[in-house]
Formats: sequence, structure tokens, C-alpha cells
Amino acid sequence: MGEVLHQFENGAALAQGLADTVANALSAAIAACGKATLAVSGGSTPKAFFRALSTKAIDWPKVTVTLVDERFVPPDSDRSNHRLVTDNLLQGPAAAANFLPLYHPTENAEVAARLAGEQAAALGSPFDVAILGMGTDGHTASFFPGGSRLAEALDPATPCGVMTMEAEGAGEPRLTFTFSSLQDAGLLVLHIEGQGKKDVLAKAEAPGDEAEMPIRAMLRRAASPLQIYWAP
Repeated sequence: MGEVLHQFENGAALAQGLADTVANALSAAIAACGKATLAVSGGSTPKAFFRALSTKAIDWPKVTVTLVDERFVPPDSDRSNHRLVTDNLLQGPAAAANFLPLYHPTENAEVAARLAGEQAAALGSPFDVAILGMGTDGHTASFFPGGSRLAEALDPATPCGVMTMEAEGAGEPRLTFTFSSLQDAGLLVLHIEGQGKKDVLAKAEAPGDEAEMPIRAMLRRAASPLQIYWAP
């Protein structure tokens, strides 16, 4: 479907611009269907965007927020995406939103993934908004180069849902939505900052194997156009 670049002069302008776009998309979904779904990513990049979005006048009780991916760590861990979202997004007006975690205190990540997948199925699909990040290695979600189940995660035949992933660069076992779950979101965003990430993106846009830079799967095969939000 191709991609669209939205460029901002700095991180603050990017955070506000993306928050406005996402707020409009969520409000449109609520107006059309009475509810909205938002899947967000972790990392340091989204904090300012989360804070900007949390102040928007959205009918937050009708919004369900979930995570694109998560580490198999409890929500009080400083490596938890759940905690990042709670501390930065689910504040003020946005505290009224529903939150669907991927982590559950189960004996292993497989059981947590199954549980999260069952809960996510009840939300319906596609997501109204899905916001992806990208690592310097070209990973997005928990689709890591060399990941234990990377081919399965990227296979369009793998159904919507949550699966586990382990990779050298990942630290803990991960829980991640599959490519199928993310690629047809009503608004599909890649949120990146800095020249370094723009250079990684340029490399991903060049010919090469998806497994080497898994963001290529989204760039090449997503059903929704990938909206790239970037600032230097």
C-alpha cells in the first residue's frame, strides 16, 4: 500500500501532531461504532506523545488501549510497557480508558500469550489505531531479526492474536501481536525520531530480506498505508 511521511520540526511538534491525528481517529471510530481500540508501543520515543494524547477530549471510557508487544515482566518492572503506558498515557482524562494487558502472572509466557489473545479477540478487529516503533536493528513489535518464531509472526496465514518471541536482542521473552493483527489497522503509524532512525528506515526501504529487517513486512505488505511520523 505504500507509505506516507509526516515530518515535524522537533519532537514536541511531532508528539502534538500525532496526538491530534490519533484523537481524531479514535473519536471517528467512537462516532461510527460506539467504541475504539488503540494499540501502542513501548520504548522512550512515545512518552511525549502519550502525555499529549492523555489530555485530548476523547470519550475515553469507550476506548480500549492495548500494547503492540510486551516483555514477560510484571507491571511494576521498569522494563514493562504496561507501566510506561500507565505512567504516561492513562493519566488525567485518559485514566478512564480500558486497558488490556498482554502480561499475565502465569507460569510462562505461552500461557500469558494465550490469555491475552483470547481477551484481544473479544475487542474485534482490525484495531482502529496501531502505533508501531522501530529499533535500530529494523525490528518492530517483537519481530526481531533472528527471533525464535519470526517467520510465523510475519506469515500472513498466521491468524490474528498474541504469540511469544525470544531473541538475543530482546532480553526477556516477549509477547507480541502477529503481523495479521496489526497490518490492517484503520490508522497504522510508524513513530520514529532522529536521523539515526531515518537512516534505518531508508535501509529497510531498500531491497533485502524481511527476516533481516522485519519492519520491511509492514512497509511492503501491510493492507493499510503506513503513516510514518518523524522528527529529527
